[in-house]
Amino acid sequence: MLNLYDTATRTVRPLAMRDPGVVSVYVCGPTVYGPPHIGHGRSTLMYDILRRYLESTGLTVRHVSNITDIEDKIIDRAAREGRPWQEITAENEALWWQAMDAMGVLRPTDVPHATDYVTEMVTLIADLIERDAAYVTDDGIYMSVASVADYGLLTHQRLEDMLTGGGDREVFGAENKRAAADFALWKFTKPKADGSSEPSWPSPWGDGRPGWHSECVVMSLALLGEHFDLHTGGQDLKFPHHENERAQAVALGKGFANHWMHHAFVVDADGEKMSKSLGNFTTLLDLVDTMDPRSYRLLLLQSHYRSPVSVNTDTVGAAERALGGLDTFARRATDAGVASVPGDPSIVDAFRARMDDDLDTANAMALVFDAARRGNAAVDAGDLALAATLATTVRELCAAVGLVLKTADDVPADVLARASALDQARAAKDFALADALRAELQADGWLVETTKTGTTVRR
Repeated sequence: MLNLYDTATRTVRPLAMRDPGVVSVYVCGPTVYGPPHIGHGRSTLMYDILRRYLESTGLTVRHVSNITDIEDKIIDRAAREGRPWQEITAENEALWWQAMDAMGVLRPTDVPHATDYVTEMVTLIADLIERDAAYVTDDGIYMSVASVADYGLLTHQRLEDMLTGGGDREVFGAENKRAAADFALWKFTKPKADGSSEPSWPSPWGDGRPGWHSECVVMSLALLGEHFDLHTGGQDLKFPHHENERAQAVALGKGFANHWMHHAFVVDADGEKMSKSLGNFTTLLDLVDTMDPRSYRLLLLQSHYRSPVSVNTDTVGAAERALGGLDTFARRATDAGVASVPGDPSIVDAFRARMDDDLDTANAMALVFDAARRGNAAVDAGDLALAATLATTVRELCAAVGLVLKTADDVPADVLARASALDQARAAKDFALADALRAELQADGWLVETTKTGTTVRR
């Protein structure tokens, strides 16, 4: 059974399933006001790794991840650029899926959009008002956090010790709050100086739009139901977002997430801002366009999800080289003609033991690299039976975390033909021709590796 650190209890405990054999997971998705950034990549890859691992053990995963397509940052950008807000969201959602597809991230089971659930949000807010957990002011409707006895469960802080105003998204209407930590559930439409109007929806209290924290609580409960298994996101979402989601559910008497999982930040090695001039990546698409997209996944696999990770050309490049080693073993095994056989159960069991211990991907992947090293040695020694067992093991364990290895079939036929001609030239001791073919392949961007079993090429 998978054991995960639970933010609410601050313990590593079993991930219990409400429904036998089915894991219900809510992942906070993007606010589509700009291109996806590097931090988005960690979030989506981390929970894709979790999902794939759970599914590899035979479980079904109901994976819900939202799109926030109405929010202040979207409205501000639309006003700045003089464009419809819907154009901003459509454009950036397309970029989001482009990046996700490039990284091999599985599409969620459900992708709710906030704008499709506004009616349900209005109903939730009305229920909170009826229960005296929310109140109406001149500029909007606010949640009274004092109505939730255990507010602060995720941050493990007393209410009076928390961030005043609830974070940078909650400065709206601060002068009308009863308490500093109260947060906006509904924001009334305000007239703009140029005579235009903000996006708005009708409500019993006046036209307006929902607050950020009401969106996810409505969508998660609508699609996963009460007491769903796992709620995830970055550490920055613990407060105010997740704390405020949970507060609304508690105030309504609804069972919310049973387990909370948060991953650490992406950082630069020197604390520098991400920029190309510093050898970093400005957006997620920048990374996948310039590096092997699989390398970001491997970099995260070699780290622990609760530890900060530095993502730049050096760290991703190192992961890319390590990935090349796994690809090379997969190709060598294929080229050697190893048979398709079952994997090594002892390695599989050890891998699962590491993964089940709070998703210890770093030590789990160490087992994979060790198996690849032993497999290469087996190929060199002509022990194809052992090589076959280890090749199957490596492929299956990589697949269990969404890492697809490249085999010879991924190399164009003309490139394989030149690699074969290189081997024939070496066998005929025509080293001048062999060197010329090698130089030609390298000039085309291929890495050429020649061993006694033959030549392999890879990007």
